Amino acid sequence: MENIRWKVEGMDCANCALTVRKFLEKEGANDIRINFVDGDVAFLLNGNNSTEKIEKGIEGLGYKVAGNLEPGTLPVADKKWNIHLKYMLFCLPFTIVLMLHMAHGLLGWHWLANPWLQLSVCIPVYFTGMNYFGKSAVKSLKNGMPNMNVLIALGATAAFAYSLAGTFMNLGEDYLFYETTATIITLVFFGNYLESASIQSTQKALNSLAKSQKVMANMIAFDGDHQEVIMPVDNADLRPGDLILIKNGEQVPADSKILWGEASISEAIITGESLPVEKKSKDLLIGGSLLVEGMVKAQVTAAANDSALANIVNLVKQAQGEKPPVQQMADKISAIFVPAVIGIAALTFVFNYFILHEFTPSLMRSIAVLVIACPCALGLATPAAVAVGLGRAARNGVLFRNATSLELFKDIQQVVFDKTGTLTTGMLSIDKWRVLDTTIDEDHFKKIVFSIEKYSNHPIAKSITAEWKSKTDIRWEKIDEIKGLGIEAVAKDGDIYRAGSFKLAATFTQDNTHNIYIIKNNTLIGWIDMKDEVRPEAKQVIEYLHSRGISTFLLSGDNTAKCKKLAEQIGIDKVMAEQTPEQKLATIEQLSEQKPTAMIGDGINDAPALAKATIGISLSDASQIAMQTADVVLMNHGLKNLPLSLGLGKHTFLTIKQNLFWAFAYNIVAIPLAALGFLSPMFGALVMGLSDVVLAINSGRLFVKKVI
Repeated sequence: MENIRWKVEGMDCANCALTVRKFLEKEGANDIRINFVDGDVAFLLNGNNSTEKIEKGIEGLGYKVAGNLEPGTLPVADKKWNIHLKYMLFCLPFTIVLMLHMAHGLLGWHWLANPWLQLSVCIPVYFTGMNYFGKSAVKSLKNGMPNMNVLIALGATAAFAYSLAGTFMNLGEDYLFYETTATIITLVFFGNYLESASIQSTQKALNSLAKSQKVMANMIAFDGDHQEVIMPVDNADLRPGDLILIKNGEQVPADSKILWGEASISEAIITGESLPVEKKSKDLLIGGSLLVEGMVKAQVTAAANDSALANIVNLVKQAQGEKPPVQQMADKISAIFVPAVIGIAALTFVFNYFILHEFTPSLMRSIAVLVIACPCALGLATPAAVAVGLGRAARNGVLFRNATSLELFKDIQQVVFDKTGTLTTGMLSIDKWRVLDTTIDEDHFKKIVFSIEKYSNHPIAKSITAEWKSKTDIRWEKIDEIKGLGIEAVAKDGDIYRAGSFKLAATFTQDNTHNIYIIKNNTLIGWIDMKDEVRPEAKQVIEYLHSRGISTFLLSGDNTAKCKKLAEQIGIDKVMAEQTPEQKLATIEQLSEQKPTAMIGDGINDAPALAKATIGISLSDASQIAMQTADVVLMNHGLKNLPLSLGLGKHTFLTIKQNLFWAFAYNIVAIPLAALGFLSPMFGALVMGLSDVVLAINSGRLFVKKVI
């Protein structure tokens, strides 16, 4: 399977995206993600099809493949005029002239009633409309996927052809509807412009993230005399290993590691946290964050396209291109919408002609049905809300990997927490320790522990290695991680050392109160106790969940006594301690079968459980495998934004339901009103455009709506 990611131009509504999706599905593409807002199209292509064939097919639909988008590519603001606005402004003067003829008696401008003058004024508008709507309509019909432009082209052409016949046959003013033709085209261009402008505004949070990457950097180089030289370069030209200088008030140009200096860094663009964090030598900086105070020299660790911020932007863009389950019904209706409306318009003409026995009003009512129907509203209902929901989440430090997670949040009834690094800060320190083997002195014991634990990513292991760092560590013949238990190392002399939890030492001691047990061969040689700090927001988050009727669980590999103590301290409902990764997975599977369950964890041993939960949630300082497995990542180094993510998920789904209700209600009410003659084609064209704007505005409320 080949992973394709293209920029496709010409998609201006959700119905366009649906047309492209249906074509790709027909060609056997998988994992299709289309974001019509910025033209991103991504899919997996099997070996039976060529990219050239797919590209030609998309262009046959009336769209243009503008090029490939490499991973990490950021959205580029389009400086050109919006094409709908440009066409609308071109058509507007001609349309105004045609509308004035309706009042020529009052104005005394009788020359405006001349049918040949009206024809000449209407022709530029009609051909402009057909160049846009007509071409798109014909191509969509050729491919068996009629879009909304078919309805516009049919309506405008019917009015123009009827007027043309009246002009050539000299049938009089009652047969001239050039102003209807022009008004339909102009107002639909106006409506499309309003829709695209409204939808673009839903991208503002994502665009602000993207813009944060485009900065200049102070690159450190050296001249022939080995003197330091500062060179201004675009951050896109930075590569891993480059040295940079970041001054007070400047933006961090790329992910990097501090080599010299100290600074206060605002990571609000990534985490949503307004308070700056202190950084010193060897600390990592996130590209896009702001150096509030201080000055540092740093080494670039990732190019702009591979930075944390670029990955966030890409993940959000991919999620925006996904369709949550609630959209599937709307898509099915959109697929048959255009043929159904054409059929309704034909029946409208026949029915009205049979009742009224007049051709002109019957034709106008059928044209009104064509132009007032809005399949875009059905297709726009979900993408607009998802775009805003994901954008607000990203702005506040919550990263959704897929749009489906937004919808699933509405059903969550249980939340399961890991302990170390999730409910606690993970900033552990050694509290007490003891060597039980009298043949081993304290320094050698520390060296053994450091040499073993440096191979583990567990928070406890990281804390121990930070405190007991040794330059003369032991070189092992073999070392393996025993998931959920600890680490086993084999020395060159054949001695076997193990460091891990009580389960590893259960056959050697009955004392289960310690965090780490060190075993040499089959003898317990020492233990270590750690102290950890509970996250300050943990109790408040648990209380919030309980206020929403959500049950809470603590699922940990730590010993039962410590887990129960923590649960009592912050108010967690139920404790399941001393669990292996396999047991965690089985527990989550069982809980998820009972009720929709969210799992929050940060370690390697949490990854299987995160994948099995209804929604897996990881913290930004978690292990990479946990972050890759999770559906949602909290980027603010804590649980503070968990209520926001839950609230955004529920309110995004609520907004989608509201949008779909409006889309269905609008069409159910508007089409019959047009068929019965209560709405003119001109008014219908205006209302059709505004219907999409209503959805965009309702979706936009998610930016400011209280969700917690």
